[in-house]
Amino acid sequence: MKSVQFLSNSPQIDNIVKGLTLTKSLFVSSLLVGERYTGKRSLVKTLFPDSTYVDANNSEELSIALENNHELIIYNFEKIIDFENLNFENKRIIAIANHIENSSKIKKKFAFIYTMPSLCEREDLILLIDYFQDNIQKELMLDYPIEIEHSQLDLTENIRSLKASLYKRLIHKTLNNEEIKEILYNYLYEHIEGNNAYREYLCLYEKPLIEAGLKKYKSQLKLSHVLGLNRNTLRKKIQEHGLD
Repeated sequence: MKSVQFLSNSPQIDNIVKGLTLTKSLFVSSLLVGERYTGKRSLVKTLFPDSTYVDANNSEELSIALENNHELIIYNFEKIIDFENLNFENKRIIAIANHIENSSKIKKKFAFIYTMPSLCEREDLILLIDYFQDNIQKELMLDYPIEIEHSQLDLTENIRSLKASLYKRLIHKTLNNEEIKEILYNYLYEHIEGNNAYREYLCLYEKPLIEAGLKKYKSQLKLSHVLGLNRNTLRKKIQEHGLD
């Protein structure tokens, strides 16, 4: 997220923002922990835009930064093995971690610990989806409304996988017949071989054709008429492709 304001309409995020904002006048250590690609650094960057940021993967840089700064943002904090030996006294430290171990030692080291929710846990997920879809459509120069089924979007890697799946879905929605043929041509040119290639690659269009038809018409009888197939033939193909 490149905007100055962190995009959120989530009470969970609001509580984190309030807590971190209160620490701006205190020399205390705070830890923000959560899954990768949940926007932890973006959130902290919004609240502390002028602070020094240091990667915990570089122990030498971290040591120098701790010595020379009263306010410091440390990311990848989980990479530090001996964090209990770090000197946070009279400093405002914001640590960012993807996960934590040794929770008892962590609690002794940090005055405040906040947990960043995953996208699956966000109450404002629809807001995020709409925001990213709008930006991606502008990047792709698609200036008309496109409906995306939210259940088809990938949230396994939070913002990273959400944006990737939005790109794919939006591009798929804009393909015409010739472009689909070109994709199939290029794929088949690279992969076609063997002694039974016709039967092997028939599923590339037959299975999605039948699967989409079943979902759209919700009736084998209706779909058999639409496809111009005998109902028994259609039922056999449904079984062959494991769609029953």
